[in-house]
Amino acid sequence: MPKRILQGVVVSNKQQKTLVVKVERRFTHPLLKKTVRRTKNYHAHDEAGAFKVGDMVSIEETRPISKLKRWIVVKDEAKA
Repeated sequence: MPKRILQGVVVSNKQQKTLVVKVERRFTHPLLKKTVRRTKNYHAHDEAGAFKVGDMVSIEETRPISKLKRWIVVKDEAKA
């Protein structure tokens, strides 16, 4: 099974080696036929601690690292 890769915005970097990344998804409501936005926060592992709030990053699914962390930061979208 391939690993999922999501893109989102860093909303918190207050923890050591951990980022909270907000990922937004859009879909069409099945009944109303209107585009709906849903957001979800993911805890991602950042070994270097190089990202700050507002950075656009890609995160990749990985093995569980801690109680909440199942994602790892792959790259920074603004610098790439």
